Amino acid sequence: MNNENKWYVKYTYVMIGLILTVFAMIMARSIVLPLLFALFFSILLSPVTNFLERYKFPRFLSSFAAILIGLSVLVAIGFFFYNQMAAFSRDADMFAERLEELLDSLDGFLHTWFAIEGEINLDRVVTETFDFVKENTASLTRSITGAASTITSFFLVPVFMYLILLFRDMLKNFVVMAVAKGDETSEVKVQNIITRVKTLVQKYITGLLMVIGILAVLNSIMLSIIGVDHAIFFGVFAAMLNVIPFVGPIMGSILPILYALITMDSLIYPLIILLGFYIIQLFESNLFTPTIVGSQVSMNALATLLLIFIGAQIWGLAGMILFIPLGAILKVICDEVESLHPYGYLLGRPSGDKSEERSALAKKVGELRKRSSQKKKKKKKSE
Repeated sequence: MNNENKWYVKYTYVMIGLILTVFAMIMARSIVLPLLFALFFSILLSPVTNFLERYKFPRFLSSFAAILIGLSVLVAIGFFFYNQMAAFSRDADMFAERLEELLDSLDGFLHTWFAIEGEINLDRVVTETFDFVKENTASLTRSITGAASTITSFFLVPVFMYLILLFRDMLKNFVVMAVAKGDETSEVKVQNIITRVKTLVQKYITGLLMVIGILAVLNSIMLSIIGVDHAIFFGVFAAMLNVIPFVGPIMGSILPILYALITMDSLIYPLIILLGFYIIQLFESNLFTPTIVGSQVSMNALATLLLIFIGAQIWGLAGMILFIPLGAILKVICDEVESLHPYGYLLGRPSGDKSEERSALAKKVGELRKRSSQKKKKKKKSE
C-alpha cells in the first residue's frame, strides 16, 4: 500500500492545510476582511454599474457613482446615530438620577431582606469601574488598539470596491482561466459557479437589508407604543444587530429592556418589551426571512452554528457576519464539483428536514410572488 494513501498521511496533510489556512487568515486579517467586505458590496452594487454602462457611462465613472451611492447610505446611517447619541447626552442627568434611585432601592432591599451591609450608590459604582479600568489597562489597551486597527483597515473597503468594479471582467476571466485551464467543460462549470455565487450574494444581502428595514419599523412602532424614549434608535439598533444569527436578536433586545428598567416606573414595561421583541422575532423567522431571503443560505443549523463560532474565533464579530455567506458560497462550489458533493451534502439540509419548511403564510406569499414574476415575464415576452 502506498504511504500517501494511508489514512494518517492524509489526515496529516489535511491538518497542516487547515492550520496554515487559519494562521494565514488570522495574520492577514487587516487585508482579508476589507477585501471580503469590498467583494460582497461590489457584487451588490454591480447591477448599478451595469445599469449606468447601458447608458454609455464609462466604467470608471459608473464604478465611482455606485460607490458614492453606497457611501451616501452609510453617511446617512452614521448621521442618524450621531443625532440619537446627542439626544442621549441631553438625558444624561435624568438617567444618572434614576440610576441613583434604583441603586438606593437595591441597597435598602439587600439590607432589609438579607441583612447585607454596604453602601451601593452611583459614586461607588463609578469608583469601582475606574479601579477595574486601571487594573486592566494593558488588556483594555490591546483590545482598543485591535479594534482601532480593524476600523482603520475598513477605510480600504471603498478603494477595493472601486478597483474590483473597475476590473471585474478581468478578475472573472482570470478565475475561469486559472481554474478551467482551457477545458471547455470546466469553463462552463466555472462560469455557472460564478453566476450562482453572484446571484446568491446579491439576493442574500438585498434580502437581509429588506428584513432589517422591516424589523426597524416594527421595533420602533412597538417601543413607541409602550412609551420608551429614543424608540427609533433602539428599534434601528436592534434591527441592525439581526445580521448576527442567533446572538444578534438577543443583544438588540437587551439595551432597550435595560433602559426601560432604569428610566420607567414599573417592572411591567421591560417584560412587555421582551414579549414584543419575541413576537417580532417569531414573524421574522417564520415569515420575513423565509419569504424575502428565501433558501439562499440553505445550510443546516449545525453547520451554521459551527461557522458562527469558528468565525468568531478567527475574526471576531466580523467573522460571525462573514462566515455565513462564505459557507453558502462554499456549499455552491461543493454542489458543482463532483468530488466535493459529500461536503455539500454535509453543509446542506436533508430533504426531510422540517426546519426548511416555511409557514403557511410564508408559502402563500411566496406563491403570490412567483405568480407576479411569471406575469411580468409573459408581458415582457409579448412586448
